[in-house]
Amino acid sequence: MVPAAAADADHFRTDHLVQRLGDRAVSGGLVTAVAQATKLLLHLASAAVLARLLSPEEFGLVGMVLGVTALLGLFREAGLSTATIQRETITQAQVSNLFWINIALSGLTGLVTIALAPAVAWFYRDARLTAIMLALSVTFLLTGSTVQHQALLIRQMRFTAIAIIEVASLLAGIVTGCCLALFGWAYWSLVGQQVCMAGTAFVLTWWTSGWRPTRPERGSGLAPLVRFGAHLTVSDLVARVAVASDTILVGRVFGAESLGLYSRASALLARPLEQLLAPLSAILIPVLSRLQSDQERYRRTFVRAYDTLALVAFPFAAICLVLAEPLVLVVLGPKWKGVVPLFAGFTLVALSLPLSIPASCLFMSQGRGRDLLHTYTLLSLVTIAAFVVGLAWGPLGVVLALAVSSLMIRLPILYYLAGRHGPVRTADLWKGFVAHLPCWGAVYAATALAHGMLGAAPPLVQVLVSAPAGLAGGAVAVLVFERPRASAFYAWQTVRHSLARQWSGAA
Repeated sequence: MVPAAAADADHFRTDHLVQRLGDRAVSGGLVTAVAQATKLLLHLASAAVLARLLSPEEFGLVGMVLGVTALLGLFREAGLSTATIQRETITQAQVSNLFWINIALSGLTGLVTIALAPAVAWFYRDARLTAIMLALSVTFLLTGSTVQHQALLIRQMRFTAIAIIEVASLLAGIVTGCCLALFGWAYWSLVGQQVCMAGTAFVLTWWTSGWRPTRPERGSGLAPLVRFGAHLTVSDLVARVAVASDTILVGRVFGAESLGLYSRASALLARPLEQLLAPLSAILIPVLSRLQSDQERYRRTFVRAYDTLALVAFPFAAICLVLAEPLVLVVLGPKWKGVVPLFAGFTLVALSLPLSIPASCLFMSQGRGRDLLHTYTLLSLVTIAAFVVGLAWGPLGVVLALAVSSLMIRLPILYYLAGRHGPVRTADLWKGFVAHLPCWGAVYAATALAHGMLGAAPPLVQVLVSAPAGLAGGAVAVLVFERPRASAFYAWQTVRHSLARQWSGAA
């Protein structure tokens, strides 16, 4: 029988992960990719069902509240999950103390949400928002209770367990939301979906992790972790204020129906991007954190991850831009046609947003909390200014202002500041961006050519024919240009060898 102390230590050890770190990262990436693809299909299915059962106004009502709770939700985590993941060594006492801090912050955040409910209803001039905020306040304590458990799962690179938790909780929430909508619960179905997801994730995370906190202890060396977490929290708060400001401004200035259209356009593009970017951060931060002492391996690992992301992100953005109208009609239905121009605008944002995430991982994996705070503050000021300027041209103006500022101002600032220190330099980031940009052009041209030949074909046919044609054009570009070709070849070889080793080991 394994002693309790040894069993507890297994939650915190990472030395055994470094030996086959590449294989673990690839296998974890494959598992996470399958999970994210499953989640994307579930999101699209639920979006299609709920869009036909609910109105834009009902989505807008919940969107108003979620814009506020997304900001408050930062305080339940306080950057302490990343602190747990990033540290090379950590103890039971430290993680337990962080757990109790998360619990206290989550409870406080829930109380603040309750107190702010009347003010939010007054701001948006809709009394229904008070009850929605009161109901969603419960989710803070549920999600805050799992922060350290999830961090330990990521630290141990237990990606299969994480994938099962995410997919199962999402499925439970979607089933709940769709059932409530079918029975006429209107916007409450969206609220029920959020609460069910949080509750399911809480139960599954505690059961899967196996780690249990002990009572708080003094003298555990917590100060550096809390300081790092504080920098991340303020950084994330600043960034999320900027990100959420468009929802707040559109809801306040143009009303619930316009916000419903705006939020559906954003979600229709953001959901697939989240499925792409979430696993990248989940895998890249712990992997790079384990490689801090080996700068050349750190740089090589980052560049390969960046190139792989670019191979996926650029073609995705190009296809969505060309097929904006048929995609919206297929997923949401004809009554949501007002989403089309907004969705097309968000595809331009997708040119720069995905490739900003790896740069942010540089700050976090290197423990550069203060640098991250300064960077996010500057980027957030640019974002808010863009939203305010874009308001003069309506919701579409907000989207286009974000697209232009993201590519022309935000990305250059981020790349410059991220590359000032550490093994990965600013030039490395820009070389990767420029090298893969022709793939976007090739996919766009091939998709547009195929789409133009289909005429008045049904929307589903347009998508099913034009998207593969665009990918074929992208494949040609990958073969023609050296760095995309090398990136694709390396990714294929790595996955193939990793799978071969796993199958031979299983045999």
